[in-house]
Order: sequence, then C-alpha cells, then structure tokens
Amino acid sequence: MKNSDAVTLSAKFQISIPKAVCEAHKWQPGQEFAFIPKGSGVLLVPAPERDQLAGIAQGAGRENYRDRADRF
Repeated sequence: MKNSDAVTLSAKFQISIPKAVCEAHKWQPGQEFAFIPKGSGVLLVPAPERDQLAGIAQGAGRENYRDRADRF
C-alpha cells in the first residue's frame, strides 16, 4: 500500500476513503457499504440496491434449505 492510500481512524471511528479509490470504483457520497470480517481485517463492499437483488435466488427451493442457526 502506498502512503497516499493510508488512512487514519478518527476519534469518532470514521475513515475517509481516498478520492482515487472512490473514483476508480465509481463510489458516490451517501452510498452504503458493508464491512465483512475477513481474518484479522475487514472487506469493504458496496451494499447492493434492492433492485440489484431481483432474481438472485431464482430457482431456489423453498423447502429443505439450511439456515445459519442450523446445526451440523
């Protein structure tokens, strides 16, 4: 990582994403993101809009599915 890409966590637990990163990914002010724990760090991903999720589970069965609460 280049020094220009390094950020500091503020006292309010906020970070600023470098402008070059936002422009490269076409991220906009007000856009929502999800933090996904990954080892000793986190993965930052844009949260999808509701219309982007349409059809994502097409063909999925409504019975015999597994839930996070299910035990092996």
